[in-house]
Formats: sequence, C-alpha cells, structure tokens
Amino acid sequence: MNVTTIGLDLAKNVFQVHGADAKGRMVFKKRLSRSKVLSFFANLPSCLVGMEACGGAHYWARELQALGHEVRLMPPQYVKPYVKRNKHDQADAEAICEAVTRPSMRFVAIKSTDQQSVLMLHRSRELLVRQRTMLANALRGHLSEFGMVVAKGLQNVQKLVAIVGDYGDSRLPDVAREVLATVIEQLRDTTRKIDDLEKRLQGWHRSNEASQRLATTPGIGPMTATALIATVGDPRHFKSGRQFAAWLGITPREDSTGGKTRPGKISKRGDGYLRCLLIHGARSVVQAHRRKATEASSSSWLGQLLARRHVNVATVAMANRNARIAWALMVHGTVYQPRA
Repeated sequence: MNVTTIGLDLAKNVFQVHGADAKGRMVFKKRLSRSKVLSFFANLPSCLVGMEACGGAHYWARELQALGHEVRLMPPQYVKPYVKRNKHDQADAEAICEAVTRPSMRFVAIKSTDQQSVLMLHRSRELLVRQRTMLANALRGHLSEFGMVVAKGLQNVQKLVAIVGDYGDSRLPDVAREVLATVIEQLRDTTRKIDDLEKRLQGWHRSNEASQRLATTPGIGPMTATALIATVGDPRHFKSGRQFAAWLGITPREDSTGGKTRPGKISKRGDGYLRCLLIHGARSVVQAHRRKATEASSSSWLGQLLARRHVNVATVAMANRNARIAWALMVHGTVYQPRA
C-alpha cells in the first residue's frame, strides 16, 4: 500500500480508519475493533496519523508514536468543517485525514503519562471541592429551616457544625441532628481528601523546576503553576504569549468587518480551569494592590490601569499579562523579574 496519511476516528470499541496517498487519493477505508488497532498500524509503513483530541487520544498517540508513526492531534471543532454531507464514522475519518494535511491547521500537544497524572490530581480536587460546596450548602439549607443562619464563607460553616454537635441545644430535633451528623461526617471526609490531593500537588511542584519558576510570578501559585505545566506541555507550540493568552480565552473576542475593529468581551475559549486559576490569582494581586496603595504603586502598570478601568477589567487584564509572562518563562527557562 502506498499510504502516507491516515485519519483515525477514535471510539470506545469500533475505530474507523481512512488512508490516503501523497496526492490525497483514498487508498483504503477500514473498521477496526479496539484489540486490532495496534497490530494493524504495526504492519504499516511510517506515515502521518491524524486524530481528534478527545478521550483516550493521548494514549493512542503515544502508542502509535512508539510504532514509528508521526501523530498529530487536532481540536474537533477544527475538523468538523471538513466533514462532507452526513456525519458518520467514515465521513469523520476522511475529514480527519484531510484536515491533518492542511498547512494552517492547529494541533494539540501530546501529553505524557506524568502530565496526565498531574491533571488527574487537579480534576479530582476540583470534583471534591464541588462536592464539599454541595455538602456545606445542604447543611446551611437544612439548618436555616430551623432558624439557624451564619454568614457566607466555608469557615463559618464550623459554627453550624458546632450547633449540630451541641446536644444541649433544644432548637434542633434529635432526628434532624442524626441526619445532619452524617452530612458533617461526609463533609469532613471530603475536606481530608482535598487536603491530601493538595499535599500531593505541592510535592510535585517542589520536584519540578519549571513549576517553581512559574510560581515566582505574582498571581501564580503552586496550583496554577502545576496546572500550566501539565496542560501546556511544549509551550513552543504557540508563536507568542498573545497566542497563548488567546488559547486560554482571556483575550477580547472580535466582531470586526469593513476595516472596523470591534473588540468585545473575552472569548472564554480553551481550558476553563486554567483560565479560572489565572483570574483568581490575578484577583488576589489586585486586591492586595488596592489594600496597600502607595504613591509608587499608583504609578505602576496596575495602578494606572485601576485608575481608569473597573476592577474586574483590571483583574482580567492582569490574568492576561500573567499568561504571557508564564509563556515567556516556560519558553526561555527564566524566572520572573519585576520592572525596576
């Protein structure tokens, strides 16, 4: 077979393969079961394999690279315009095969097992934080039915926990106290698990030199630094810091035509978790600046921005700036150096 390019449509059990020669003409199209994918590619000459960046894509990319193939992952939304007529597995594989050869196509960096493991720590922690919030809100809601209300904040939930643990408090019936004790036990267990995951992330951060360099930037702590290193992979996939910030979705979304530039709100494209971490970190920097405002700080970049823009706009601008700084630190291997 004179195949040079292959489009592989991933699935759970049944995979679709579309092969083409150097001129783009179809050589074969084939359905493969999951157990036969690696043996099929092992018998092919080295070629370019395109896949959509979806669940399991990084695993298959590493396996096919080990067999000597060149693998490129693409965002699914960039492949969709190449699908002809109706959508089915054969059309998807053909579209992938065509899209991977386009010179203007943007590709996704293939993650290592170490990067995926760190991201799993982040995703698991994020899930547990949501569950902790649900449990705390449930405790607040149940006790509010008995007229017991505390201020916002997770630290104030401990006041409700103390009320449930006080058996001398006659405002709470015994049945309700027993049920809420179960909720509190689950809340404490979830908090312990979150603390354990955060300790693991801190340990990985201390062992990774690139993550420590990123953490020298104001507004980027160990959580954001480890998430950046694990998600981005090779920062040289981005031509500039602006392209990196646009990939994160913290640059203005344009609706321009006829030579008129109309920038709007931030696009919110890309990884929402990374964008959330960067904006929260930037918010802490902005709040600290406003609390400790001096004549010197008011003349700084952030001080001048806060003087003419809303605090939320300044926060997103700070997150954008930190994203560009993070890209520069990852590419050049340096640490953050503030302006004099």
